[in-house]
Amino acid sequence: MQRMAKRKVRASAAKVKYLKPLPAKGWAIIAGVILFIGVLIWWSDKKDVNKWEFIAKFGIKLPLRYAIHGIDVSHHNAKINWDKLKKTRSENVGIDFVYIKATEGATHLDRQFKRNWAEAKRVGMRRGAYHFYNPRVMSDRQVQNFIGQVRMEPGDLPPVLDLETHASKPDDIIIKGVKNWLEQIEAHYGVKPIIYVNEYFYKKYIAGNFDEYPLWLAGYSRTHLDDLASDAHVLFWQHSEKGWADGIRGFVDYNVFLHEPEEWAELAN
Repeated sequence: MQRMAKRKVRASAAKVKYLKPLPAKGWAIIAGVILFIGVLIWWSDKKDVNKWEFIAKFGIKLPLRYAIHGIDVSHHNAKINWDKLKKTRSENVGIDFVYIKATEGATHLDRQFKRNWAEAKRVGMRRGAYHFYNPRVMSDRQVQNFIGQVRMEPGDLPPVLDLETHASKPDDIIIKGVKNWLEQIEAHYGVKPIIYVNEYFYKKYIAGNFDEYPLWLAGYSRTHLDDLASDAHVLFWQHSEKGWADGIRGFVDYNVFLHEPEEWAELAN
């Protein structure tokens, strides 16, 4: 019995000898796995906030947390069939508005603007016009270009300044020119214009300089604009450039209005 006991003790000792502490590298791997799982859970929660859902009709996921969806178009979208576009719908989601490129710089008129502007009105789609800002050109001339082409009517969405190029110009020159364009456009149409920018341009030129102006932010990550989008001044979010729509060949940009439907009716010229 004593020999058997000794053998059992030696066997137990042998087993214990193999239960070595986990090396630091092993703990690091476990910690990494736990962190990865945590990130996945966090990402899932963030994604659910906006209720993203793939809508086959549009070929992309839409943030169904919001009720008002729209697109923006220019000559890059070629000749649009507006009757088909107006009818584009999937269950409770449709295209509620369209922003149309009007002008660029001092003299350029988008070659599809006049047709798009008239057709949007004809089919009863809520419309707005935007100007692509060229920092190389005097802002006064850009104001006159836009005013000379865009005749707004009651119910139209506010004018938009599209700022997405610096053209190697100093920051102060860009800020001064943008300010001049915004102020003159507001004085002419009697409504505060909207500024379209991506997150980088927002931080570089807009934040701290044009905080009183409403914003339209472009960004294709589903979550990185959440903090900015919570600002009451942010009206629109351009969340995709790869959507589909009946009546348009190729891809089209998709946007969403970030506020309640009740506020949508108030957003007008």
